[in-house]
Amino acid sequence: MQNQNIRIAIVGATGAVGAVALNLLAERDWPASRITAMASSRSAGKKLPYAHGELTVIEATPDSFEGVDVAFISADSSVSKRLAPEAVSRGALVIDDGSAFRMDPAVPLVVPEVNGADVEWHSGIISIPNCTTTPLVMALAALQQAAPITRVTVATYQAVTGTGAAALRELDAQTSAYAAGEELHASVYPHQIAMNVLPHVDDFFDDGYTGEEHKMINETRKIMHLPGLPISTTCVRVPVPTSHSEAVHVEFERPVDPEEARKLLSDFDGIALVDAPRSNQYPMPHTSTGRDEVFVGRIRKDLSHPNGIAFWLSCDNLRKGAALNALQIMDEVVSRGRLQTAASTT
Repeated sequence: MQNQNIRIAIVGATGAVGAVALNLLAERDWPASRITAMASSRSAGKKLPYAHGELTVIEATPDSFEGVDVAFISADSSVSKRLAPEAVSRGALVIDDGSAFRMDPAVPLVVPEVNGADVEWHSGIISIPNCTTTPLVMALAALQQAAPITRVTVATYQAVTGTGAAALRELDAQTSAYAAGEELHASVYPHQIAMNVLPHVDDFFDDGYTGEEHKMINETRKIMHLPGLPISTTCVRVPVPTSHSEAVHVEFERPVDPEEARKLLSDFDGIALVDAPRSNQYPMPHTSTGRDEVFVGRIRKDLSHPNGIAFWLSCDNLRKGAALNALQIMDEVVSRGRLQTAASTT
């Protein structure tokens, strides 16, 4: 669903997610004249390549949203809280990539393949879930067609671009230093990330879980409309540039055969099955990066529970985990007639 009269603003256009959003719009042949690239005052005036031309970044201010139909915000939560209401007051639909509004009961939290109908009740702001939540809920939504889910346990293996461009630069610098036999310096993370894994994503809470882990729990429950779903998560940062992976264990009300699980997953929109481990075929960040699908494999019975299934997934955190999901939300809103543009009122 594309309506290229829609005027789009991207707040955070100079960041990793913003760059992917621009690439995706270019793939759709979206006119440059219908895109406004926004960022902080530090980046105002910067030129960004777009299709066969370029866009000039402007500072994101309340008045910048005049005439904008859809505003994608991929920035710090404080930026979202400050600018999103201003954009809405000027007639824009805000699709926010941060955590500012995700758990607000008045704001839909949407993965279109799972709960696209929730866009029907938006009041100007729609949130995108965390980039680890999105692939998880897609797999769970596919599997719950077999039987109600009674418990979920997840361990994530998260790429550094989930933190941002500075983390990617730090990984590159540390990897080069390691290869040269030089000292490794850490500033983005509390320890080196090159040649290491950190069981530490976001701040620790008093219960021993991190903010990232609580996000996955709460967001999964909201998206799937399962407020009481028992779910436990362990989030880990790994020295991978792009694409998050997850080891998932799901328990059901009844036994679910792995073949039934494979069929449900392979038939689900947006999921690609890569499940031939004896032939060394399984999802990996190396092969999911730059792709739109959630790749799922290593599907097997959970030997610790008679009603359990275990599997592994990998998903590009900048595409389906963020920018692509935002565009798909816009498509969903348009297809349901829930976007009022200036063009439609003139």
